[in-house]
Amino acid sequence: MPAINVNPTRQELTRLKGRLRTSIRGHKLLKDKRDELMKQFMDVVRENRALRQKVEAALMKAHGSFTVASAVMSSEMLEQSLLYPKQSVELDMSFQNVMSVNVPEYHFKTKSDDAGEIYPYGFATTSGELDDAVNALSGVFQDMLRLAQIEKTSQLLAEEIEKTRRRVNALEYVKIPQMQEAIKYITMKLDENERASTIRLMKVKDMILKQAIEERQEADQNAVETYGKPKDAPADV
Repeated sequence: MPAINVNPTRQELTRLKGRLRTSIRGHKLLKDKRDELMKQFMDVVRENRALRQKVEAALMKAHGSFTVASAVMSSEMLEQSLLYPKQSVELDMSFQNVMSVNVPEYHFKTKSDDAGEIYPYGFATTSGELDDAVNALSGVFQDMLRLAQIEKTSQLLAEEIEKTRRRVNALEYVKIPQMQEAIKYITMKLDENERASTIRLMKVKDMILKQAIEERQEADQNAVETYGKPKDAPADV
């Protein structure tokens, strides 16, 4: 018996064959999608690794500059210098479709294009190390946004790869074998029913032929009893 309950009819056989063709075609498409997703995922992972190293190096540089600035400046002066920012940033998010996966894209724009607007303080009472730290943080900001976008993309792609892999495995190891087994079962049942019908027809034919022979023999016997010879016997010479 197959793993799924089916009626051994020709209509069910036709329906299952259609489903099997669709499943095989869908299995191939899902495998192609999984392979392309893996390719996209590996490209994103490589970019993520390189960008993370770049961001970590820039943050370490900025942290070192802040450490030096806090050593040469008082904490009150450092806090007062960074209390009121001059530059503002607008962040927009859009989506890009990658193999039916909507991945985010971040776009930001500064209020002013003047590079000097990143310093919210005067240069007379601050140290150069603070300028270096603010400049390093301003330069790494775009890379940090790109890194956030890449990491979110890799997470979404990994989830889609896992879902696609489960679907491929379900079709390859469960659905398609079940349908093939059901088709084989129905085919065997139909062949068995056809053989049984043929045997019944042959038996009915034999019974009809036997009945016809018996009726002919009975007719001949009646003719002998009535006329003394069979009805079809040749006349004596």
